[in-house]
Amino acid sequence: MTADPHKQQLRRTMRRDLWLTLTPAVLLMGAAFAAAFHFIEPAPPKTLVLAMSPDEGGFRFYARKYQDFLARHGITLELRSTKGSIDNIALLADEHSGVDVAFVQSGTVASDKAAENVVSLGSLSYVPLWVFHRGEPLEDVRQLKGRRIAVGPEGSGTRALALTLLKANGIEAEPTVLLPLERDAAVEQLKQGQLDAVFLISPAESPIIHKLAAVPGIRLLSFSRAEAYSRRFTYLSRLVLPRGVFNLAADIPEQDVEVLAPTANLVARDSLHPALAYLLMRAASEVHGKAGLLDGAGEFPAPRETGFPLSSEARRYYEAGVPLLQRYLPFWAANLVDRLWVMLVPFIAVVVPLFRIIPALYQWRIRSRIVRWYARLKEIEIQLDENPGREMLEDMLKRLEEAEREVNRIPMPLSYAENLYFFREHIEVVRRRLIRRLAGGMEGVDGHLPQHASAQ
Repeated sequence: MTADPHKQQLRRTMRRDLWLTLTPAVLLMGAAFAAAFHFIEPAPPKTLVLAMSPDEGGFRFYARKYQDFLARHGITLELRSTKGSIDNIALLADEHSGVDVAFVQSGTVASDKAAENVVSLGSLSYVPLWVFHRGEPLEDVRQLKGRRIAVGPEGSGTRALALTLLKANGIEAEPTVLLPLERDAAVEQLKQGQLDAVFLISPAESPIIHKLAAVPGIRLLSFSRAEAYSRRFTYLSRLVLPRGVFNLAADIPEQDVEVLAPTANLVARDSLHPALAYLLMRAASEVHGKAGLLDGAGEFPAPRETGFPLSSEARRYYEAGVPLLQRYLPFWAANLVDRLWVMLVPFIAVVVPLFRIIPALYQWRIRSRIVRWYARLKEIEIQLDENPGREMLEDMLKRLEEAEREVNRIPMPLSYAENLYFFREHIEVVRRRLIRRLAGGMEGVDGHLPQHASAQ
């Protein structure tokens, strides 16, 4: 059965009108979403690299805690062992090193170049400086002049702090002997009497500190001028280790000990993904938020002075806490929603208005096929008011009938057919005026024809 040509033409016309209406709108929406996509943060990487010194500040213990926390959220934390804080900063400063974050001891001196792209995520805990020595009790490091002292390997934060204190007392040069020994080697030589003193930086909970404090003949130096040191070097805090806190039964230490404590800090490259920055600070709160021998509950993590600027994510975290989405959604879901909220901007600004404009635009295209014929209709009416002759009137009537035939051929969806009928009614009004003029009758004001004109 052959399809109705008129219906086929109507369908083709409707499809063309729909595409002509929708294409600009789709292009506009595409441009808006493309512009919004430009501002969307990329997805965070699944792997982070952390630089830390296994023998400094208890960082190895902390690093394992961070690994466990991040693994629960689908992030792998790779550990890279270094000699110490100075090396860690150098790795962060090198964009080709692959290191994203690092544990760094406060007071570690960084070059201007390194400081440009390194930011702090906050201080994590106190990591006291322990000075163990042999012989009679000492009150200050200046009494170590001329001794054999292990100050830590090159590149370590322990060595940097030890040299700072020794230089401040003017005893860093001969006859004092400074040895760059690793922690375990230094402790063993101190026990055997091959060293006079050793500088160590480690948490108060560290087993090696407890064991060394219990070795006969080895004493723990109490800084009698701890307050003065903390004033001169603002990254150091004066803390008191209570008598017997290591071992109550053995009364170790046998008296209160004043210690100087820098802080362990978490620093990162300034290009670290914001979602991972928040996740790391959540890990810091879980790992370091409990009370310790020297740390109060909730005292850490904290936005303390580290020598590096606090990142914008860290500042918001310490002011307002965990981001809203991460409080109630899994990490991956919170990150996805946080990244895609930008897409709401083009949706609200472009898509919603277009949903209101497109139907009106489509309707205008349909009606425009008829509306343009009103110009010819109006032209005939104007000529009619100029009292044309009979020949002109007959030509006007032919043009009117031609316009009616052309309009009747216009494909028109049923939902818009009323526009067609309205135009035909208007044609009929003008036709009646022409017929009355041709019949020589008088034009009625109300548009009704005389009986003889109606018969024609």
